[in-house]
Amino acid sequence: MAELALPAHDVARVRFAVSPLWQLTTSYRLLASGAADPVHRRWLDQVRPRAAAAGLDRCWLAELLPPGAGYVPDFLNPAPATPAPTLDEELAALTATPAERIRADLDHLRHHQGRTGPRARALHADPPAHLPRLVREIAAYWETALAPYWPRIRALLDADVFHRAGQAARHGTGHLLNSLHPQVTWDDAGLHLERRARTLARHATGGGLLLVPSAFKGPGLSTRIAPPDPPQLAYRARGTGDLWQPRTTPATDALAAVLGRARTLLLAELDTPATTTELAHRTGLSPAHVSQNLTALRAAGFATAHRTGRTVLYARTAVAETLLAQTPPAQTPPAQTPPAPGR
Repeated sequence: MAELALPAHDVARVRFAVSPLWQLTTSYRLLASGAADPVHRRWLDQVRPRAAAAGLDRCWLAELLPPGAGYVPDFLNPAPATPAPTLDEELAALTATPAERIRADLDHLRHHQGRTGPRARALHADPPAHLPRLVREIAAYWETALAPYWPRIRALLDADVFHRAGQAARHGTGHLLNSLHPQVTWDDAGLHLERRARTLARHATGGGLLLVPSAFKGPGLSTRIAPPDPPQLAYRARGTGDLWQPRTTPATDALAAVLGRARTLLLAELDTPATTTELAHRTGLSPAHVSQNLTALRAAGFATAHRTGRTVLYARTAVAETLLAQTPPAQTPPAQTPPAPGR
């Protein structure tokens, strides 16, 4: 069991972050594993063929995030500077990684794997020359596998942070840490991490502690120790088992009166991202009618478009999710005026 000292000033600096790159690295490992994960089956069935068609299953990420290797190069998960950084902000931090840091991480990866592939070796030899290509590929994977689903994933992660922040407010940080994950316990001596053999010396880590919920984490706990950054603990977010369940849309009738039947039908069908052709097949609308209405929905902020190779996927936004989830209030019948006496 590993231990990490958490003096009072570090306990006071415990914070959460919703990190796009943590979702990216954990989701790619799951995708590359070939596993038929029952929790993420709907997502895997949709994304695997698209990722393969785009060549994302045999690329830089395939060498840096191979299935089975426990270690993920630390430079791929830079410490989030804010509670909810954008992908562009995290990619800027990744791009700014010093060459010696990248080489050290790749040496560590080779130690775990026994060997590395030609792309990883090229990156090791000349990080400034090859890092931009890796960043472009990360952006392509994001657009294919995560961007169309991000409103749903982000809502899950935000809900986890909200719940745990409430725990800390009601019961204190100690209770929060003790309820975070079965492998984590906390007492006056510090933080204890089961199934991790190496002790985490306080002087060998940055200050504070960063807690990162993930939609794609397995049951285990992931750590990132890369001074001078604070230690990161990534864990599976609450409610992940229901992430891909179909969403009910009780407000469609009321919404159709405002948006029109076709646009409301398309929003309801975008419970999972789809192409214009798929939406036309599902709804019975003509492809031209679908395209016209999707343009209007995008202009209103209810839908987004994501290009993956030659395909464009449409997805509904968080605003649309909120609208569709609202149940209209029951109508109260008008009060009856009592008849006048004698009538």
